[in-house]
Amino acid sequence: MAEQLPIRFEQLAQLQSLGVNAASIGFNTLTLESERFVCVREQVSGSSQVAIIDLANNNSMIRRPITAESVIMHPTMNIMALRAQRQLQVFNLELKSKMKSHLMHDDIVFWKWIDIKTIGMITTTSVYHWSIEGESGPTKVFERHGNLAGCQIINYRVSPDGNWMVLIGISSLQGRVVGSMQLYSKVRGVSQPIEGHAAAFATLQLEDAPQPTKLFVFSVRSATGISKLQIIEIDHPENNPVFQKKTVEVLFPPEAVNDFPVAMQVGARYGVVYLLTKQGFIHIYDLETGTCIYMNRISDDTIFVAADQESTSGAISVNKKGQVLSLSLDEQNIIPYIVNTLGNTELALRLASRGGLPGADNLCISRFNQLFSSGAYMDAAKLAANSPRGILRTPETIERLRQLPSIPNQLSPILHYFGTLLEKGSLNRYESIEMAKPLLLQNRLPLLQKWLKDDKLECSEELGDLVKQYDPKLALSVYLRGNAPNKVVLCFAETGQYDKIVAYSKTVGFTPDYNSLLYNIARSDPEHAIDFANALIRDETGPLIEPEKVVDVLMSQNMLQKATSFLLDYLKNNRPEDSNLQTRVLEMNLIHAPQVADAILGTGMLTHYDRVAIGNLCEKAGLYQRALEHYTDIHDIKRVIPYTHMMNPEWLVSYFGHLSVDQTLDCLNEMLSNNLRQNLQVVVQVAIKYSEQLQPSNLIELFEQFKSNEGLYYYLGSIVNVSHDSLVHFKYIQAACRTGNVREAERICRESNYYDAEKVKNFLKEARLSDQLPLIIVCDRFGFVHDLVLYLYHNNLQKFIEVYVQKVNPSRTPEVIGGLLDVGCDEDIIKGLLMSVNGDVPVAKLCEEVEQRNNLKLLLPWLNMRVTDGSTDKEVYNALAKIYIDTNNNPEPFLKDNEFYDPRVIGKYCEKRDPTLAYICYEKGQCDYELIHITSENGMFKHQARYLVHRRDMSLWQFVLNEDTENRRELIDQIVATALPESTDPEDVSVTVKAFMNADLPMELIELLERIVLEDSPFSDHKTLQNLLIFTAVKADPSKVMDYIARLDNFDAPDVAEVCIGEGLFEEAFSIFKKYNVNGNAIAVLIDKIGDLDRAYEYAERCDESDVWSKLAKAQLDHMHIKEAIDSYIRAKDTTNYMEVTRYAEMEGGYDDLVRYLQLARQQSREPYIETELLYAYAKTERLTDLEDFISTPNIAHVQEVGDRCFQAHMLEAAKILYTSISNYASLATTLVHLKDYQGAVDCARKANSTRVWKEVNYVCIQEREFRLAQICGLHIIVHAEELEQVIKSYKNNGYFEQLVSLLEAGLNLERAHMGMFTELAVLYSEYAPEKLMEHIRVYVSRINIPKVIRACTKAHLWRELAYLYVKYEEHDNAANTLMDYASTCWEHAAFKDIIVKVSNVELYYKAIRFYLNEHPLLLNDLLTVMVPRINHTRVVQIFERSDNIPLIQPYLISIQHINNKAVNSALNELHIEEENYIALRDSIDQHNNVDQMDIAKRLETHELLEFRRIAAHLYKKNRRWRQSIALSKQDRLFRDAMETAAESHDRDIAEELLRYFIEVGKRECFAAMLYTCYDLMRPDVVIELAWRNNLKDFAMPYLINLMYEQSTRIKSLGNDVEELKILTEKKEQEETNVPPMPSLGPGLGNPLMLTAAPTGATTMVPPGFGGF
Repeated sequence: MAEQLPIRFEQLAQLQSLGVNAASIGFNTLTLESERFVCVREQVSGSSQVAIIDLANNNSMIRRPITAESVIMHPTMNIMALRAQRQLQVFNLELKSKMKSHLMHDDIVFWKWIDIKTIGMITTTSVYHWSIEGESGPTKVFERHGNLAGCQIINYRVSPDGNWMVLIGISSLQGRVVGSMQLYSKVRGVSQPIEGHAAAFATLQLEDAPQPTKLFVFSVRSATGISKLQIIEIDHPENNPVFQKKTVEVLFPPEAVNDFPVAMQVGARYGVVYLLTKQGFIHIYDLETGTCIYMNRISDDTIFVAADQESTSGAISVNKKGQVLSLSLDEQNIIPYIVNTLGNTELALRLASRGGLPGADNLCISRFNQLFSSGAYMDAAKLAANSPRGILRTPETIERLRQLPSIPNQLSPILHYFGTLLEKGSLNRYESIEMAKPLLLQNRLPLLQKWLKDDKLECSEELGDLVKQYDPKLALSVYLRGNAPNKVVLCFAETGQYDKIVAYSKTVGFTPDYNSLLYNIARSDPEHAIDFANALIRDETGPLIEPEKVVDVLMSQNMLQKATSFLLDYLKNNRPEDSNLQTRVLEMNLIHAPQVADAILGTGMLTHYDRVAIGNLCEKAGLYQRALEHYTDIHDIKRVIPYTHMMNPEWLVSYFGHLSVDQTLDCLNEMLSNNLRQNLQVVVQVAIKYSEQLQPSNLIELFEQFKSNEGLYYYLGSIVNVSHDSLVHFKYIQAACRTGNVREAERICRESNYYDAEKVKNFLKEARLSDQLPLIIVCDRFGFVHDLVLYLYHNNLQKFIEVYVQKVNPSRTPEVIGGLLDVGCDEDIIKGLLMSVNGDVPVAKLCEEVEQRNNLKLLLPWLNMRVTDGSTDKEVYNALAKIYIDTNNNPEPFLKDNEFYDPRVIGKYCEKRDPTLAYICYEKGQCDYELIHITSENGMFKHQARYLVHRRDMSLWQFVLNEDTENRRELIDQIVATALPESTDPEDVSVTVKAFMNADLPMELIELLERIVLEDSPFSDHKTLQNLLIFTAVKADPSKVMDYIARLDNFDAPDVAEVCIGEGLFEEAFSIFKKYNVNGNAIAVLIDKIGDLDRAYEYAERCDESDVWSKLAKAQLDHMHIKEAIDSYIRAKDTTNYMEVTRYAEMEGGYDDLVRYLQLARQQSREPYIETELLYAYAKTERLTDLEDFISTPNIAHVQEVGDRCFQAHMLEAAKILYTSISNYASLATTLVHLKDYQGAVDCARKANSTRVWKEVNYVCIQEREFRLAQICGLHIIVHAEELEQVIKSYKNNGYFEQLVSLLEAGLNLERAHMGMFTELAVLYSEYAPEKLMEHIRVYVSRINIPKVIRACTKAHLWRELAYLYVKYEEHDNAANTLMDYASTCWEHAAFKDIIVKVSNVELYYKAIRFYLNEHPLLLNDLLTVMVPRINHTRVVQIFERSDNIPLIQPYLISIQHINNKAVNSALNELHIEEENYIALRDSIDQHNNVDQMDIAKRLETHELLEFRRIAAHLYKKNRRWRQSIALSKQDRLFRDAMETAAESHDRDIAEELLRYFIEVGKRECFAAMLYTCYDLMRPDVVIELAWRNNLKDFAMPYLINLMYEQSTRIKSLGNDVEELKILTEKKEQEETNVPPMPSLGPGLGNPLMLTAAPTGATTMVPPGFGGF
């Protein structure tokens, strides 16, 4: 198991992980004032920001856009101080306000918070203090000393009392960092320059010192490399012992040559000094003794700032890596570490006592017992008083000190114990009780109160119980301070301070037994009991007592009214969880005060009680309505329902809303069964209100069950207007009729839409009412007119028929007339009835009814009367037309002239009777399709044709010209022959032609148009018709098109030509263009459509127009007739299509013709494209002279582009000329490479200075084995790190490794040589020249990428170089492993020692030990010497014990034995025993006690050598096994050792046993020596008896003489003391004559207590024989 560290070390934060830039982590940009905040200034995206990390708030970070030069955060609060040049500001970030600002007159070089209210500021000349309170500015404190000139100020410290200041700075001198300090005394006003790097102020409470000692601690590392820590006292108080200056050497490891202290913090709680160095080492020293407690490295990175960590009494620091590190003592491990590792028990005791640390308990107890045993009682008492964490301040210790006898003229140990504690602080619980007992017995309460006020006594419940017997008020104070809440509460209750009980209990977190408290208060103080109960219930944190308990208490005292009042107040919020209490308050009052219960129930404030139980109680109390409110069982409800006369009717109706449907119906049935007349009204009200829930069907059944038509009528009357139930409406009609409310039945029949008409009709027929109006209404509404007429006619109720048609619904007259005709009524009666109807009679329906019965003329008088009245109703005139047609009464004039009849209806009527009349009707009404139908059916095509031409309806034309039309040909013939020739309206012709076109009748259309256009007609010269004729012919009969073109002159030639082209009639189109001299279009037809380039060429020759030649040229170009096309373009002088011509010429390779064309184009237009292509054409035709002439003259050609094209086409000479003309050395170099002019290529590459060019030339030179030129190129490439890898691959792929190495070696001397070059050369050495690698990495180790070279070395098995690299890369673990794994090639002892001490994995130490044990055992001790600080010595011993090689490391074991390690001690002791070196063995045992001494003693007691058996006796003596030690000494006749052992044991029995042994063996001289050696242990009577019995009086005489002398001297001294004490007692009695005599304290406790009267440090005299405490 690894040894536990004495420190607690952890990382609080990693600033880089929190987003802080690594470049901003430094002394000038980061400040750390305390353990609360870290403040960093940094640049983020070009803007200045301040990042504040709150370490106490989970490392939360806020950023502020602040441009200040320095920012420091307040040590504890969210307050920020800013400095920008000389401007100072302080802001409160929480309040977002500025607290203070000031403008300095000098530049500030350093500042920091020196306390929570003050900032210390250092300028180049002075030191200022600036308080953030008030309005005052900075105050100058002192001037800077000259020794700080040129120093960088790194810290400023002020002592806690503000009287001392120290200013710390550093500077560089002769390659080292020199520390300078200025110590300033504010009281004396003087400064002292000191050499030092770090300093701090501290206070320390020394033993026996009344005041704390003020110390100044500082550390310095001098030019010689020696570093010291000095602790000096400042401001020495007069009464304090002098603190001796401590100077301790600070040890630095060999590798920390340039290290120096940067920070010093003092852990005030433990009295230790934390010294932090720049390279991350921590040194911890005891402040009182200067002892070094611990030293180790805590950071591999530079530590540049630190601060106190008050929470742990440690230190907090920040390193360059951004780690915020916390360091403090480990309270659990520090003391065991000091005892076991340092072996400094005295330091362990002091530190444990000072800081209350665990780990020294056994040590302290052992020391106490030792002092006690040796009689040093005062020291034992002092030790017990100062014991760590008070482990010895126990009742047992007090009792042991009490039992000690008093020494004359000295303070008793118990009083010394208490006096020490009172001076130091206060007494604990047991001590306070023991101290209070005599004070109370002596009635010295004022002194007790004083000590309580001064917190000298620890209050406890036992102390309070003790005091309560004498002063209850003072006892209450003790209980309060002793945290005895139970007793405090009882005291409050006994004194009537009820209001304080709850507040106190909440304050201390105590929960009293409030039930018992309340019961006692109710018995003793009933008036305040309810107030106390309410206070408990209404507590803001929730009820402190269960309300049930309060009620129990109040009812136990028969306080019903108060209990009810309490419960009602508590239950006012009506909470469900209070259901039991609600039930209880109602139960109590229903039993004892029903009126109160009724009032409570009436308020409705309680709803969660047991309703069944309360209902039963209400019923018993005669509160039936309340009982009904609570019952839910139907049997209970039905039992109470008979008492409804004692209930509120409105409430009763509302009550039924809480019942289910079945329950309600049962209750209503019960009510009607008991008393129908009395309860009918209530039942109806219930039925009306809950009709929807109870369902009308159920209620109707209920009323019908009791034959209550009246109830049914009133019930249904209330719902019929809102109900959609047919049953409701029907039953209501029935009830209304049966109760004589016919008018209501009539209303429902008229207004309702929900009854069953058939059932109602049948009921009304059967009812035979005197007024048939309801029946009439029903039959009229639901179409039972025929049945109504039959019923009324057969029952001789004709007057109701007249009423019906005249008053009720005249619109039903047709059905009535039809019904009367069906029953055979006389026509005159019918005519009379009809003539008597004045309302609006539906004529159509009337005519339909009469016409169905073939008696239409019956209506003629009535119709004529309507016409006479001015009616314009279509139906009237339709009927008249039908009558005229049927009677053949000259219908044609009527049909032609009348505007009111419906032509479609009458036409349909006439179709079978007379088609001509139907045609007249359809034509008049434009009934198109009916007309087409009747004319087609009857062969009237001429009529149809004329109608269609004049109608001009395209949809109608489409219909008749449809190919599916049966008579289409006959119709077309009539149109062509008759209808169209007759027409003189162009619109008629236009629409007709269009219709033929839409019908896709081209041949018929041609026939029609030839009739119109070619023959003599008004439309012969009509352009549209000519166009149409040609268009139609183009589509239908192309053979006629050429003839039409020749015969017609008034057509649109372009449009017609385009149509011809579209239909493939190219010759016709060409003829049209040629006829109208549209030459451009004509040749386009020849080229594009006919595709005859020869005819096109001939046509162009005939026309000789530029436009024609251009089109011809384009066609020739498209057909890849490049030369002909270019000739045509030249004749047309058209160069607009130069890009396409150039593209086609390049495709065909016609560059000679292209030159002619481009030369013409260049004359017409100076375009870059033209000149560029002309330049390229020159190159392609190898006209290099023309090319050179061209580029030598002004031009706008893209020479670069042409050069690239020439290069790509391998026209290298042309490309060379072009690149040379534009000085493009990059491309020229590439060209020269292909021309194999490598030297020229290199020269051009040098001029181009382009990495790409260098790479190309380099690659070609490598391929051509031009290594000299390749190296020149390569040197320009490898300086670019990103190109290095490609160069290496080029050489490697071709196998030129030596040349590659030469290249990189030459490149190392370049100014721009970078890390990659050194690294890659190292890799190449590892692969191809390993003998050069070590020298290379030694020289350039700082410029290589070590991880990469490490991988290369590993791959190449270069272990020596690998180990060296690991060391330089600070991977000491891997270096050590390499040296051990491959020791045959790379191990060196000196190097291994340097490496092993730097490894981080401690396990490597033990691996190294095993390695040396196997390979180099003689060097083990040398190795172990350097590993001592970090190895576990126990584990080392175990390793060598297992291999049985302990003797090999004996020098090492001896060198570390001072740490007192058990394993080390045991191993050395074994070696001493094996070597029989008893002297060394005894020294080892005496000086190093951490060993199993009993085991050694048992082994040695049988050893053959006397000295070893003597050591065994010595060990038994050390372990207080006196008899075993003496027995062993007697065995070897070592009587002197035996006598010394007996004397040391202080055991009288052992001494007397040894004395008798000497008498038995006849050793008389030993008898006399024994009396001298054990003088204090010998009882005189025993000695005299033994001497007398064994005739040894002469040998005992010296002892007896000395004994007599001592007794006489003691008696004399005692007599003097008695006399002096009498005098003092008499004097004291005179001074205290007014003080009453003190009561006796029992045997041995009669002396007065003088501690309070004695000054600090004084001694109180105690009379002999009185033991005090």
